[in-house]
Amino acid sequence: MIKAYVLINCDLGSEKSVISSLKTVDNITEVHGTLGLYDIIAKIESDSDEQIQKTITHVIRQMPKIHSTITLTRSEGKELFQTSEKLIGSMLGKNNIQAYVVIHSDKGEEYNILKNLSHIPEVKEADVVFGYYDVICKVETSDYKILENIITKAIRKLPHVRTTMTLNVIVEQES
Repeated sequence: MIKAYVLINCDLGSEKSVISSLKTVDNITEVHGTLGLYDIIAKIESDSDEQIQKTITHVIRQMPKIHSTITLTRSEGKELFQTSEKLIGSMLGKNNIQAYVVIHSDKGEEYNILKNLSHIPEVKEADVVFGYYDVICKVETSDYKILENIITKAIRKLPHVRTTMTLNVIVEQES
């Protein structure tokens, strides 16, 4: 499965309608409003690079309220995150606080960071990506204090992490 993340900036106040529109697009498997440098993050999954490119170029970038996008394409690598184990807390409704953390790493150390992230229970998924950032991960917790601790005391302390940027998910924009 080919995966890409699209970081989106849109017209001020249009986030809810853009999220609603993106949720109807084939191959977009997740869409969230975020706090931070970007307004929205969308995850695209498909069997072909061509379909991912078409979704980004012909659908997302053509939406009138979207100003700019940054695409992070997943690098091929071994799967370190066991979906069934990582989703248990989420399925039980305990992890309602979510954030994506994008990471700049030391050159050539992306997969070591990915391996280390796989040992943090609150990191539900992570990928090495091509684009402006090197690694992206999704963190889910039961409250903001735990989220803060995971980011500042676990993720940022990992060897070879140079910088991070956190995109807190805004659940209110998704209804």
